[in-house]
Amino acid sequence: MKLKIAATTDADAIIAFDHVAASDPARIQFIRDQIKSGACYIAVIDATVVAYAVLNYKFYDNGWIEMLYIHPQFRRQGIGSALIRHLVKECRTPKLFTSTNQSNVSMQRLLAAQAFDRSGFIENLDEGDPELVYFKRLGDDVT
Repeated sequence: MKLKIAATTDADAIIAFDHVAASDPARIQFIRDQIKSGACYIAVIDATVVAYAVLNYKFYDNGWIEMLYIHPQFRRQGIGSALIRHLVKECRTPKLFTSTNQSNVSMQRLLAAQAFDRSGFIENLDEGDPELVYFKRLGDDVT
């Protein structure tokens, strides 16, 4: 598996497996914008883009994993863990945050396995499904 910054030529591959992009032009534009800004990272296996993640600094000037999406056929193979470890190394701030819905137990487990701590929650983004905020302090000992 290779992890790298996405190029504009990777956009169509990402859009093809992101189920939200199939029906949401705003998601397609988000993907294209993140690639253009250099904030989108991809995982590639045998020349196939199988996952993407977005790392930016919009969350109070801290590192923020805005998106982590794995192609459904490639889930539970360690790709999410590898991408998060890569983003931890790439992050330019001493704090890295992300969030997920309370209903997304898989992501919560992934974040716990990567030593992220719960930092709070936000109500009323998705009705009846609070957004859980996670945090990881970065330092010299980050692996």
